[in-house]
Amino acid sequence: MAFESLLTSLQNCVISEIQTSGNVSKTLKLFYGKLSESSRNNVKRCKERSLEEAAQLLRQLSEAQFRSFDDQHLLLLVRLLISLQLQMVGISTACRKVDQMLQHLAKVAHQLVFRETTHSLQSIILSDQILTLEDLQRACMFLEDSSVGREAWRESFMAMLNKVSDLFPIVLQQESTRDGPLCYLTVKVCLQIFQLLSREVAPFVWEEDYRSPAVQKILQALMDIILGQCCNRDTRLLAGTAVAMLISTASESRAGGAAAWSLLQVSHTEPWLLTVGALQVECDPVRKDGVDRLAVSRGLLTCCRPHVLLSSRDDATPTCLLLEGLLPLVYALCEEKLDCHRLAFEVLTLWLKRVKECQPDLWKTTAARLLPDDGSLQRQLVDIIWTNAESPVEGVPEFATSGFILLLNLYEKDCEHFRDAEKTFYLTLLQRVMKLPWEAKAKYQRLCALLPYLRTDMVLDQYAEIPSHLLKCLSTNHLSPCGSELYKCLVQQQRRELCGSSLMSSSLTELDLAGHWARHWQPVLHNALTSEVTLLQSSSSTHLLPCTFQVFPSAVDLLLAPLDPNVPGHLHAWACILSSYRAITGCSPWAHHGSSTFETLQLALGSADDKIRLAALSLLCCSPKTKDTPTAEEMTIMRKFIPQNLNCESSPFRQHFQAGVRRFLARIRDGCLAHIKGPKVKRKGDAAHSERSQDMLEQGIGFVEWLSQLPFSYLAPGHSYQRKKTALLLLSAVMETCTDTWSPEKKKGQPPANMGTLIDYARQRGQWDFFCRTKQLVLISCLEDSTNEIRELSTGLLLRFFPPSFPDDIAAVLNTRTKQLLCSPRVQEAQMGALTMKVLLQKSREQHGDCSLNCSLSSGKPPKTSCMVRGLVKELEEHYQTAKADMMLAARTKPMHGVLCALQRCLLESASSVGDTLDRSVVTEVLNLLENISLLLLSVLYGDHDTEKDAPPSFCDMGNAISSLISQGSGGGQADGEECILLSEEHSLVLTCCWVSLKEVGILLGSLVEKLLTDSKQLSDCLLTKQDLVRASKVFKNILLKCRHWGAVEGCCVGFTKFCASLLSSSDPELKDIPAQMLKQGLQVVQCPRSTSVTRRAAGLPMLILCVVSAEEASKARPLLGLSMQTLLDTAKTPLDENWDQTLDLPQVCAVHTLQALVRGSGLAVAVLQFAPAVAILSLTLLSSRCWAMRNAALQLYSSLCSRMLGQRSSSEESGPTQHCMSPAAFFFHYPALQPFLLGELREAAQNLQGPTNEAKLHLQPSLYPVLTLLAQLQPGVQDSSERASSDFLPPLLQLSASPIYSVRVMASKALVAMTPPSEYMDILIKLAAQLPNPQECRCHNQLHGQLLQIKAILERALCTDSASSGDLREVLSRAQASLWLGTEAQRCPLVRVVYLAVVSALRRHCSESFLSQLSATLTHDLQTPQQGLQIGLSSFHQQAVHFLCSDVKWACKIWDSFSAASPDLRLSLVVWVLDGRGLEPIGLKEVVQSVLQLNLKEALLSHSVEYRTTYLAALVVVMTNGSCASPQRLPHMTPLEEAFLFECLDLLLTDLEDQKGGPDFLSQALYAANLLLSQFPVSSTKISLLQRWCCILEYQRAPGASEVLRMACGEALCVAGVPLMSCGMRGKSTLSAILIRLINTGLYLLQDQSQQVRLKAACFASLLLNARGGENQKSVYVMQVNQALPALLDLLLEQCWDTPGTLEVLLSHLPQSDLKSVLREASATAGCSSLYEQDEANVFAEPSVMSAHVLPYLLQMAEKSSQSSALAQSLNSWAEENATQVLDNLTVCKKLQPAGTLTASWLTLLTDPRFHSTLCGLFTRAAFLLRHLKTSPGVRRICDVSLMQTSLQEVCGLLSHNGVHFPSALRAALVGELPL
Repeated sequence: MAFESLLTSLQNCVISEIQTSGNVSKTLKLFYGKLSESSRNNVKRCKERSLEEAAQLLRQLSEAQFRSFDDQHLLLLVRLLISLQLQMVGISTACRKVDQMLQHLAKVAHQLVFRETTHSLQSIILSDQILTLEDLQRACMFLEDSSVGREAWRESFMAMLNKVSDLFPIVLQQESTRDGPLCYLTVKVCLQIFQLLSREVAPFVWEEDYRSPAVQKILQALMDIILGQCCNRDTRLLAGTAVAMLISTASESRAGGAAAWSLLQVSHTEPWLLTVGALQVECDPVRKDGVDRLAVSRGLLTCCRPHVLLSSRDDATPTCLLLEGLLPLVYALCEEKLDCHRLAFEVLTLWLKRVKECQPDLWKTTAARLLPDDGSLQRQLVDIIWTNAESPVEGVPEFATSGFILLLNLYEKDCEHFRDAEKTFYLTLLQRVMKLPWEAKAKYQRLCALLPYLRTDMVLDQYAEIPSHLLKCLSTNHLSPCGSELYKCLVQQQRRELCGSSLMSSSLTELDLAGHWARHWQPVLHNALTSEVTLLQSSSSTHLLPCTFQVFPSAVDLLLAPLDPNVPGHLHAWACILSSYRAITGCSPWAHHGSSTFETLQLALGSADDKIRLAALSLLCCSPKTKDTPTAEEMTIMRKFIPQNLNCESSPFRQHFQAGVRRFLARIRDGCLAHIKGPKVKRKGDAAHSERSQDMLEQGIGFVEWLSQLPFSYLAPGHSYQRKKTALLLLSAVMETCTDTWSPEKKKGQPPANMGTLIDYARQRGQWDFFCRTKQLVLISCLEDSTNEIRELSTGLLLRFFPPSFPDDIAAVLNTRTKQLLCSPRVQEAQMGALTMKVLLQKSREQHGDCSLNCSLSSGKPPKTSCMVRGLVKELEEHYQTAKADMMLAARTKPMHGVLCALQRCLLESASSVGDTLDRSVVTEVLNLLENISLLLLSVLYGDHDTEKDAPPSFCDMGNAISSLISQGSGGGQADGEECILLSEEHSLVLTCCWVSLKEVGILLGSLVEKLLTDSKQLSDCLLTKQDLVRASKVFKNILLKCRHWGAVEGCCVGFTKFCASLLSSSDPELKDIPAQMLKQGLQVVQCPRSTSVTRRAAGLPMLILCVVSAEEASKARPLLGLSMQTLLDTAKTPLDENWDQTLDLPQVCAVHTLQALVRGSGLAVAVLQFAPAVAILSLTLLSSRCWAMRNAALQLYSSLCSRMLGQRSSSEESGPTQHCMSPAAFFFHYPALQPFLLGELREAAQNLQGPTNEAKLHLQPSLYPVLTLLAQLQPGVQDSSERASSDFLPPLLQLSASPIYSVRVMASKALVAMTPPSEYMDILIKLAAQLPNPQECRCHNQLHGQLLQIKAILERALCTDSASSGDLREVLSRAQASLWLGTEAQRCPLVRVVYLAVVSALRRHCSESFLSQLSATLTHDLQTPQQGLQIGLSSFHQQAVHFLCSDVKWACKIWDSFSAASPDLRLSLVVWVLDGRGLEPIGLKEVVQSVLQLNLKEALLSHSVEYRTTYLAALVVVMTNGSCASPQRLPHMTPLEEAFLFECLDLLLTDLEDQKGGPDFLSQALYAANLLLSQFPVSSTKISLLQRWCCILEYQRAPGASEVLRMACGEALCVAGVPLMSCGMRGKSTLSAILIRLINTGLYLLQDQSQQVRLKAACFASLLLNARGGENQKSVYVMQVNQALPALLDLLLEQCWDTPGTLEVLLSHLPQSDLKSVLREASATAGCSSLYEQDEANVFAEPSVMSAHVLPYLLQMAEKSSQSSALAQSLNSWAEENATQVLDNLTVCKKLQPAGTLTASWLTLLTDPRFHSTLCGLFTRAAFLLRHLKTSPGVRRICDVSLMQTSLQEVCGLLSHNGVHFPSALRAALVGELPL
């Protein structure tokens, strides 16, 4: 019987027994309900949850209660559970939960359970039919997940083996079955039988009398699979495990060993005989790809018992299967470059584990050490592990590391057994590890492995660079994890050693242990945490601090001791330390570190640095105990912190912010739950505790209520994306934490079981109404947000948490609105409509009347989904017919792509199955429509061209076709006149309609096919036929091959990849053949000559091929990839015809572009590496092609391939931007075919340079530079002298120093560094230095330049890695000093002189003073001597010479003293040197440079060169401000200059700024310089006039439309000149007060700027002001957050200028306009707009609504203060009289807008209009201000009735709030009569 029938019968039993056993019946009804729920649900976690709850209910019934059931009831119950178990065969955990219930029943009725299970099993075995996939799944389930099932198996296993033996020949007969899941499951059943029923199977294998033909046939089939008859790698590996498991059933070690040795013949290439006990099978290798050996070795190592692994081949010569049999096999697999390299190393690791397990027995067998020092086995293992530690194949380095750890452990046990105390192997390895460069990732992994065998003190003494190398690792992205792991191992080992010492462990306290730690590590952590490198900071706080406090908790005081919050970097370190300490130990930082902690915390929470605020937030939120309820102080701080951080621009900040708030809420929730179910009051003392507990409960509930309301005030249109995104993330955190909604997709983070108790408690107090109508309306308005992220987040909240259906009025309005949006030509609006349609589908109660007409409810389909889908299909048909009749009309009103997107979302993102939604007729209709739409759109793009051709039209042809269409639509020919280079609105509409619709067609078609094929178990059940799929493939082919728009091609590829993957994973060979045929057709197109030119890298053709091969299953042999690569390689190698046409695309070029697409494809990252050598050789060869297109394509291919081959690139500054993580030895180990080819290219290039020295010879070799680039990218310094993989490369690289091509010489020097072992650095240096010529020698300049470049490159590497001793350097230094003439005019080539100076600079600290003085004097003379004529490289020489001279203060002063007499080029070189910022540290030099620049300023400003003026001013600013944020305290004292000179300079600067001359860069530097000069100008009437001009410039440049660098300069101006001006006390001076107001107003505008850097600069201005007003004079000024700076400036404005004319105007100028009538008019005018684009805001970060909330409290304060100033009162009265009428009129309009209790379309339109909300905020802010002024000023109350106005305001505000308009809390407070502060 089916599950539903059984359930119905059981429920009837419960009803019949309800009178006799009510409680039991109630429990059973709940139990059956849970079983039914589990059966119906499609989500795995939901099934498991329901089953778990059912099991709990069943366990509530006792055995006695079960015995009271009648037999029929028990029988039905057992059958129901078995039926449910069979239904869930694909979910192992669910089957086990059902089995637990069956075991519970078996306690009462074991025979009944056993009988019914046996009956179910025998229904599979005794059937006459061949086993199906479902039968095998059930068989596996009974073996794996059913304890009773295994009992039943013991009686029936032989019959099952017979069935399996009959199945194997049928399965292996066809490719589709042998490579599919049927074959895999058949092998799995065999493996499980051999494993779980080994005792029963053994006689049929090992005893001749019982030998079974069925087992023989199974063994034969398994061996055929292993040897390659099956292509599926997973199946072959599983077969190897099954055969090994069969061998492990042997009871005698001799028999099992003989079988295992026989199986090792797998490496033979000829047929062989396998003998397993009494069974013998013929083995004929089909394919030798290594998987056969891998499967056998993996299986034997996994399954065989030790006595088999130790068995000998024969008694005569003692051998060991593990050592002599398996090791050669495994080692050979690891050495081969196979596609399964990762699996080979997994097997090597497995071999080492089994050796470790068998090591004692191996000692007994061999009577010798397993791993003697310098033994062959030790050497073999070290070599293979060491070489592959850098493998680019994913997973191999990890297995190599695991193998290394096992090897060390084996050696340790070896030494202990044979009492070897020296253990020299460890020290040898340590020395070898130390020689590796710090950039090598394997270095740290090997150190971690070695540490347990070496004392930390010894390691740190011998390897003293560990701390510095750790810091470098933490500063490098990919090295950070391994560096952190090394530190963790070091400190853990250090503690073990300290505590393990018998002398010290008893006397050491935790503080003493921390002191030992601090000796090595406290400075390291201090430097890391206070570093300016962001990655180093985050890595140390994330990784180092937690493990430090886990091991040494008392280290916290030692880390905090040296920190000063006022020092840069220390505040962040302080917050990180305490946060980590609290998270690890759970200790409260407030009690432990005194009251000053809260003060420092407030500083950190208000910092402008995101990292500091996040660290402080973590400190506030973290706790290892979730029941640790936050204190009242913590909640108060969070109430202040959260609103100030809603608009942060950093996405990581928002994510961490949400995570922190979620943790905080979880603590509140769990703490409140603990208080609710806390113990009752029993003693007097408990009453106070209960009261405190009640207070904490109320505070927690209140905080959640406040936080749940806060986001809705900031989700209205008009708020910035950042604020809305953060608000939605916080709302999501509230919903996830404080509701009882269960999320099936989450493993953790589900609500507590008793969450309903807390929710009820809160709702009884009128709180936690999270899902009310007004909040739902706010989220609905977010569905039309301009950004996709906001729309998706809002959708997720609506669907997950809000009620399952919309009210009728909302659903009706949304339905109408959705139809409008789906017809919009704007892609964004159409996507809004599609998303809203999806929401409607999942939230609607029933279909509306218009939908029900289109579907039949008798079809059995879900009426809601089916009806909406049918409606969308009908709508799509209308769009298509419109486009067919009039494309221009369709592009404007029915562009198709919106409906296509809606169909995709409704069909594929719905919870129901597509098969339940659609029927055959609808699928056919959809397929026909998609095909017709694609053909129609392609015909539009083709115009008059033939659409049957594979070559798409050119962009010009497409443009002409669209223009012709537009012309026909307008009823005339092309307009006369000039041709416009911009696309017309009509052209954009048609083009957008075409490419977006084509993209959506591809996505929908591919996703639909994937869903239908996945949901159907076999093709006969599928709604798609083979013919349908062939038609779909043609649609994809047409789009990819005939559309040249990259957006359409790229989008279509998403669907096409799904389409191909679904077909290739099908068991039907005909379906599998569809992608294969498409691939072959695509390859034929590549090979065919074209009659047109197709640019854009062969258009969509490479993507078609890429999609097909990417869709192949990774576990198989990828035959399609092999076919594609070979075909493309052969095509690309084909010689060009003699008469090839360069205007047409060539097949060879197309093949190369296609190869590039395959190489770059992320899905083929590992698979394509096996072809890397061939592709590299091809691309380098093709660089010599005579076809430019071929050379261009080959270069692109080579670049992509290098990135793929070399693996991860280092991101640290020290290693440079060009080096990757693979050494030369590792590179040539993985790509051995490249070594002779690359070496041959280098030797050929070097040979071409050989000849007479006086012969000018230029032989171009196109492949040379790319080869050098590849070698230069290898990681230098990894190989040691024993690894000679790269030694052959050194001679040609040295010879290439003579290349006549400059870039070749440079790259050869870099390649030389990478290919030279560190031990040979000095030999090469000495050799090169010895070749430096004397002045009399004749030497080619190119060769000399190249040799110097090589000396420089190797010298810098040797010096930075400490590879050069002073003795070795002495000879190099001697030769360099003897070649002084290379830096003088005697050397006529400036480039040679440049490199020589660079070499001397590297050696400078070793050079003699006399040599340096002589060289400096020569350089100074040369620089001051006028140059005749133009010399190549002279500018570079000047720059290098200036750098060299300015490194010495004496020579720097000399050269700067002659600045005014220097040539223009030299002056430019000098100011450029200043901008480099590396040479101003010496004492006295900075003052000299500053004085020179100031004295020559006027002359520089009069220069005609804008470049020189810009650079000069930038240098002046750098010198005067030290290159940092200028603050008044740090401004240097200028050299006294005459006032007239200052005025002239300032006048020149201000004039340029007023006239806008010179471009943004110059103007920004001019403003910077003007700020500095103005701050030094003496106070006078002249300065006042200059200040007024300066203020006008700032007001002009602060506008959003100005360049960002100029707005940044405005912020700098406020800091440099504004702060001293405003802090000098200006009250009473009207002119200066007006300037102060203007400066504050500029600061307010800049705090709302779109650029984060500009806002930070304005925040710096506010911080400096507060610092100056407080009289503080700190070295470092604390910079507050932007959202704190804004009220700080407003406070200052009101404090200083509350009664000054202009203050009111400044405040009102920041309010949005309040003319509601104009907004309503514009909204109605734009309702039917069909244009494609809309105007963007100049400043998308500005938020008028939020600014209203900021300004309102200050307006109210002015109203309160009006009685203290008659001037202020008069200003306010005038404003009230002028604006009251408009405010009241707009309030009246607002009141009339309210919908009558239901949502209307017009109201929804207003809710989504950004102008509406900001206008309302402006209106209500003015109304609140007017109301407060009327209350405080009796003289103006005649304007209106105050009480009536207040009542009206509150009424309107309440209505708006009820209908989805939420205002900020400050505004709401003012409207109810409070004074927000």
